[in-house]
Amino acid sequence: MIVLNFSHPLTEAHQKQLEQITGREISRVVEIKTQIDPQKPIVQQVVDIADRVGLTAKEWQSLPILINPPSLNIITAVLLAELHGRCGYFPPVVRLRQKEGSIPPEFEVAEVVNLQEVRERAREKRYD
Repeated sequence: MIVLNFSHPLTEAHQKQLEQITGREISRVVEIKTQIDPQKPIVQQVVDIADRVGLTAKEWQSLPILINPPSLNIITAVLLAELHGRCGYFPPVVRLRQKEGSIPPEFEVAEVVNLQEVRERAREKRYD
């Protein structure tokens, strides 16, 4: 599995947690900077961010990919739309949370959210 990290660095502990949750071995973590210029339109900036991942069209559609999304919500929203177009589905995303009582703050993997499954369940509500 390839982890595309658009956020803060993932520790070895995070990676082990992800492997345990998903039941898959991480073959590679790709670190992608997601800094944007808030004075410019966002869509092309996010397309450029996705391009920096360096995957081919075939790889986007065939490799097992897990996303650690950017912290800024608007980048994440646009990025997920872009990645859906490239992959043909919504890739699963990592949710981190602060460890209770940790000073300074430490984070752990809370869950992996299967966005495609969320989408499929939501589609059933179209016909209520």
